[in-house]
Amino acid sequence: MSRSLRTAPSAVLVALSCLLVPFGTLAAWAAYGLTDTRDYVTTMAPLASDPAVRDAVADTVGDEIAREAGMNPLFLRDAVRSFTATRAYRTAWNAGNEAAHTAVMRALNDESADRDSYPVTVDLAAVTSPMKRQLTADHVPFADHLPVRHTRVALLPPDELAVLRKGYHVLDVAGFWLPLAAVLFAAAGIAMAACRRRAVTATALGTALGGALLGLAVAIARRLTLSDLPDAAHRPAAGAVYDALTATLRTASWLLLALGLTVAATAWLTRPHSPAVRLLRRRRVSATPLPTAPPEPTRVRV
Repeated sequence: MSRSLRTAPSAVLVALSCLLVPFGTLAAWAAYGLTDTRDYVTTMAPLASDPAVRDAVADTVGDEIAREAGMNPLFLRDAVRSFTATRAYRTAWNAGNEAAHTAVMRALNDESADRDSYPVTVDLAAVTSPMKRQLTADHVPFADHLPVRHTRVALLPPDELAVLRKGYHVLDVAGFWLPLAAVLFAAAGIAMAACRRRAVTATALGTALGGALLGLAVAIARRLTLSDLPDAAHRPAAGAVYDALTATLRTASWLLLALGLTVAATAWLTRPHSPAVRLLRRRRVSATPLPTAPPEPTRVRV
């Protein structure tokens, strides 16, 4: 096969591989990084001690209880904020996140569930009940009068549940096949290339560019997500949650960038006519000892 006939398909395969790198990483993160309940609870657990998250919980829960009990919301906010520093709150936080994630994943996976008979909700009593027990044990005034009602908060819009299920199944398939296709295209493009060193360099630079674009997309999405929130006071808490959920994705983008640049630099420095290879060859030649002439025979004068 001629050089031109080998170069064009190789370039197409390498370009496709580099294009699939950020999309494959994003799909794999969404399909595997956000669907495991145990990993999700572990990721969200440190946020129980985040000051912005604690303030948002105190404002939300305190206002809800004050509206139902007809009490002063400022007093209840301070009471809830003090409760967020206890071990009982961290236990309730983990239990609430586990229950919410389990309900969402069960709704996305169970296509036979009826939308009306299977609401995707979480019960706020999981937070208010241990809070009431803690405040009563601390002898907080009027703590025993706090209402504990099973108020269910919708996690997924019922009219969009079918669309979300289809999107979830698409991500589940793409999370496996897109990264695999990127690897296969890269291997085929390098094997078919007329100059494999250049193909490796191009693939590495494309991978680094994909990692950089992925990190930029995560940063832009964070800015857009926070700017769309109606309540500006809760934006720090939402930012902390966003950063916790996308930590693995941001790490993957940095790894792709570092790996691509490292491979590209190694391929460039080890090319046959590079200055580094020439210098190494000169040092080897200079270090090789020169052959010595045999000693002349000693003449004896008679």
